[in-house]
Amino acid sequence: MTPALPQEPADGVAGWAADLVDALGGPGAGLFVALENVFPPLPSEIILPLTGFAAGQGVLSLASALFWTTLGSVVGALALYWIGALIGRERMYTLWARLPLVKTSDLRRTEEWFARHGTKAVLLGRMVPIFRSLISVPAGIERMPVPVFVALTTLGSLVWNSALVLAGYWLGGRWSEVETYVGVLSKAVLVLAVVALAAFVTVRVRSRGTARHRRA
Repeated sequence: MTPALPQEPADGVAGWAADLVDALGGPGAGLFVALENVFPPLPSEIILPLTGFAAGQGVLSLASALFWTTLGSVVGALALYWIGALIGRERMYTLWARLPLVKTSDLRRTEEWFARHGTKAVLLGRMVPIFRSLISVPAGIERMPVPVFVALTTLGSLVWNSALVLAGYWLGGRWSEVETYVGVLSKAVLVLAVVALAAFVTVRVRSRGTARHRRA
C-alpha cells in the first residue's frame, strides 16, 4: 500500500493528476503524460514536478517516475505521429492549397528543411513547450522511420521529463513553483510563434499587394 500524497491539490488539473499518481503510482503519471502529449492544454509542468514530489514522499521510486513519464511521452507522441501518417503528404498538399496566403512552394521548402533537419527537430522539439507535441505530426506526415522517431522522442522526452521530475523531487512541498517558471517559458515560445506568424502574414500580404499593383 503506497502512502498517500500529503497536501495534494484538491481541485482542477493538479487535483486530477494527484489522484492519478496517488491511486496508480507511476502508470498513473504515465497515463497523464500520454494524454498531455495528445492534448497539449493539459500541462506537463504540473504532472511532472508533482510526480517528482510524489517520488520524494515515497509514493513511487524516482526511477519509476522517470520510466513511466517517459513511456507516457513516447506513447502520446506515437499517437500524434500516426495521425500525421494518416494525413499523409497528398492530403497535406490538398489541405495546404486551400489555405490563404501560402504557396505550394512554402510546403515544399518546409519538407526539404525537415528532410535535412528532421532528426534535430524531433530531438530538440521534445524539449520546447508547445512544440513538444506538435513536432510529432510532421514526423508522421514525412514518414520518419518509426525506430528513429521513437529513439529521438525517448531521448528528448527523458531530458525534459528528468528536469521537471527532479525539480519537483528536490523542491518537495514547493513543487508547484516549477509550473510558474515553465509557464513563463511557454508564454515566451507562444509569443515568438505569434510574432513569426504575424511577420509572415505581413510580408505575404505586402508582396501580393505589390504584385497586383505591378499588373495594374
